[in-house]
Amino acid sequence: MQIISTGHRIKWWAAIKDGVVAAWPICLGYLAIGLAFGVIAQKAGLHPLEIGLMSVMVYAGSSQFIAISMLAGGSAIVPIIVTTFMVNLRHLLMSSSLSIYLKSVRSGWLALYAYGVTDESFALNLARFRNDDWDWRRALVLNHTTNIAWIGSTIAGGFGGQFIPQGAFGIDYALIAMFICLFIFHLRGNIYILVAIIAGGLAVGLSLLIPGNSYIIISSTIAATLGVLFRKFQLSRRVEGKD
Repeated sequence: MQIISTGHRIKWWAAIKDGVVAAWPICLGYLAIGLAFGVIAQKAGLHPLEIGLMSVMVYAGSSQFIAISMLAGGSAIVPIIVTTFMVNLRHLLMSSSLSIYLKSVRSGWLALYAYGVTDESFALNLARFRNDDWDWRRALVLNHTTNIAWIGSTIAGGFGGQFIPQGAFGIDYALIAMFICLFIFHLRGNIYILVAIIAGGLAVGLSLLIPGNSYIIISSTIAATLGVLFRKFQLSRRVEGKD
């Protein structure tokens, strides 16, 4: 038993070291974006404690920015919940991609891991898993190291927001900048560029016809569907060419 216990400790110490080292680039990004979110949330009327609770309970940067924007605009609770739910549906796809590497993990650890999945941690963990030099312990440490960085930075931004004027330093642009960065890192072929152009064009056109923000979801769904159909068409052409 002592040997087994020592072996587990060694595994966890190695996982903590590797996970923290891998997480620091994400933590740097979260520090900037989290501070920006904290400032914006404070300007919207939230107390630092409320900001911290929101980061703990939601832990989804884009959804938190959207929710704060809607709160500041006077939106009711139901539209905020529905909007953030739709925005976070992408986590179903991310989790399904990671699930093949986590088949042997117990449900308790799996639930703790799932809580910490974000766009950035997903991308980094998936890349490490594919290289066969990663395991669930390291991935779990990475997730929650970045989680701590996010929560701490948003609370710090909440306390510092009272000293920063509204719109200073381009803070209101933080969410847009974050999505541009994510978008650039995911451009891995012409089909991605095509889908992005279609989505952007549809969003601009539909925004002139449809009130509210629903045009974003509609344009994204249409563009993604067309992208899938185009990919299937490409694959079928390749198969026919081989035959």
